[in-house]
Amino acid sequence: MAKEPCDGCGRPVNIGGGIANIWTLETTPTEGMTVELADGTEHFLCYDCMEDLPDDRDVTAEDIDALER
Repeated sequence: MAKEPCDGCGRPVNIGGGIANIWTLETTPTEGMTVELADGTEHFLCYDCMEDLPDDRDVTAEDIDALER
């Protein structure tokens, strides 16, 4: 299972699938995804951090920086 740090909280996030799990029966789901924001930046975020983003306006890199680490 591969891991990547969340750009919001810094926690290592599981990334399921791919060649790493080809010989195992491990079914741990992916816990985050890369999102492209309104300002054109891309960030890898865990699902918890995505829920903490504002939903009443376009999200920018400043909103990612404002998430608590």
